[in-house]
Amino acid sequence: MTVTITLNGIRRTGEVQPDTSLYTFLRQQGCLSVKCGCETSNCGLCTVHLDGCPVLSCSVPAFRADGHEVTTLEGVQKEAEEFGAFLADEGGEQCGFCSPGFILSVLAMARELENPTDDQIKEYLAGNLCRCTGYQSQLRAIKKWLAARKEGDK
Repeated sequence: MTVTITLNGIRRTGEVQPDTSLYTFLRQQGCLSVKCGCETSNCGLCTVHLDGCPVLSCSVPAFRADGHEVTTLEGVQKEAEEFGAFLADEGGEQCGFCSPGFILSVLAMARELENPTDDQIKEYLAGNLCRCTGYQSQLRAIKKWLAARKEGDK
């Protein structure tokens, strides 16, 4: 079947099988930032935005994205670099394998929650696994980045 999506602002069309995941389709389209760590919807590495909402692309059939907008890390590079600097400063990015999905989740959270508490941040990001950092450095980075954004809005 034919699937047409708007991928990072560009219309893309491709042929997929009924069981092709959105993850597989995005990788075929050259979005190498989309990673897969578990194939069971447990790790968050494959997180992308579907119509602005974070989804686990390994568990979304590609045909479900037909006619929709998909954003990967490649589509939000400026925002990702800004947050990534905070992440690196706090030691929250070590191997970097989980970073694309984690960053996309953080960007979605920042759009959805105004002044999130530590508990809200932890709950929102509970599905993003990282084997390197222990999460405290990531939490510090998120809080500092949110504060800097808020300061910049004044």
